[in-house]
Amino acid sequence: MRKPLLIENAHIINSMPYHDHIGAILVEDGRVSEIVKGAPPGAPDGAERIDAKGLIASPGLIDMRVFTGEPGLDYRETLESASLAAAAGGVTTIVVMPDTNPVIDDPALVDFVARRAAATAKVRVLPAAAITRGVEGREITEFGLLREAGAVCLTDGRRSIQDSGVLKAAMTYAYNFDMPIVHLPCDASLAAGGQMNAGSFSSFLGLKGIPIEAETIPLDRDMQLALATGVRYHAAPVSTARSIDVLERYRRDGSVTSAGVSINNLCLNQTDIGAYRTYYKLNPPLRTEDDRRALIAGIKSGLIDTIHSDHDPQDSEVKRQPFADAATGAIGLETLLASALRLFHSDDLDIMVLLETMTTRPAQILGLETGSLKKGAPADICLFDVDYPWIVEEAQLRSRSTNTAFENARMTGKVMMTIVGGEIVFKETGRW
Repeated sequence: MRKPLLIENAHIINSMPYHDHIGAILVEDGRVSEIVKGAPPGAPDGAERIDAKGLIASPGLIDMRVFTGEPGLDYRETLESASLAAAAGGVTTIVVMPDTNPVIDDPALVDFVARRAAATAKVRVLPAAAITRGVEGREITEFGLLREAGAVCLTDGRRSIQDSGVLKAAMTYAYNFDMPIVHLPCDASLAAGGQMNAGSFSSFLGLKGIPIEAETIPLDRDMQLALATGVRYHAAPVSTARSIDVLERYRRDGSVTSAGVSINNLCLNQTDIGAYRTYYKLNPPLRTEDDRRALIAGIKSGLIDTIHSDHDPQDSEVKRQPFADAATGAIGLETLLASALRLFHSDDLDIMVLLETMTTRPAQILGLETGSLKKGAPADICLFDVDYPWIVEEAQLRSRSTNTAFENARMTGKVMMTIVGGEIVFKETGRW
């Protein structure tokens, strides 16, 4: 039995059910027991009172695309260190990708991740299982057993399945178990050897480019297969304006599909690479400013459902290399909300819409009971100051790796407290 919490004077924002008012939230036994507008009528004996004046209270964020190093690559990131970064970023649930060492393609490994997370992590850790054995794109795994072990979705993580027959069989199989397929649309032959977005800027830098067709062609294929099989399909991530056109076309056909975008592609573009800055070498690559604006428009229109961090820890030895030789990926759990708030401060996205992409929609796609502030829901809550100024510094990051794409970036908006299941797992020392 956890001590009751009473959060007072908070600006409560939640899309389903709708809340956008100053009020109070009472948490008992790890769940939301009451939400009221204005002052609370009282508090249970022994309740801890939290004065959240000036702060927004939202559901805790759900990040659908998080890479860790455990098992096998613990020096990059452990489940514990990832959870500490997540808590500091207001993320209360992370979906961890299966391309570890060994790959999470067996029920025993799914169980290992779940048990390890329960013992060490501060936030909820949900294992994603591999679609194919060894994420090699050839032989599909035992979906039913993986689901029973605790896998919430099926994905090959950084890999994209090239064989359409294998992918269709996987979608048909996943449909029978009502499991979502989360897939990276990428044509390996078109992307082979590519280092960044193809175009005049890549030519100027002398780097081989990755054309947008490397994303749009497999995305179109995936959407056709999803429509044919009826599977719940989530394209993650997408990065180009023409991908939005593909999504729009198939949504009209009534397919059970959704799409996600990396916060990196929403806040940055290819020019940020500058003089071969390898922390901006990402997958998918940073695209043009027109693509970035189209992705924002896709969120506004509902064609893009979720925003994720694409948290991908890489040690300095593989990042501090010539650009062509450097590993792809950047960490992002701790900066997810703060960087997303850039889109709010620039008047690109409404705060309600922005939060919905990181709370309600991921929960709906994965079938979770979290992601919403409502009576009886798990008390996963993020309290943040939307106007708090701060600077991202590598030395202050909680991840084991420091390959952030936002090093020395000036942010406006910071998490002040994170609550998971009624337990405070993070406090910003300058506030409390």
